[in-house]
Amino acid sequence: MAHFHFPDDLIALQREQIRIYRQLAQQPALHTAELRRTLIRLSCLISAHPYWERRGWSTAGRVELRRAAENGLDSVPEPGLGARSA
Repeated sequence: MAHFHFPDDLIALQREQIRIYRQLAQQPALHTAELRRTLIRLSCLISAHPYWERRGWSTAGRVELRRAAENGLDSVPEPGLGARSA
């Protein structure tokens, strides 16, 4: 079964992005510009990370990165690979 193996710095960026999203969701509508700028910067850093050059950018990879960051994992199985059909 193939896995996405995410580097620690990429996981850390995703965790920070999740933390900022949650903070923004709890903030009132005022004074959120700095948080939004931080989200944009983190998104750019995640999208331009060298991992995607080696592995190839994919929506599935981004979803699995988020899952790995939320669950404290550094690698997760690729969806659809190694799964048995019923």
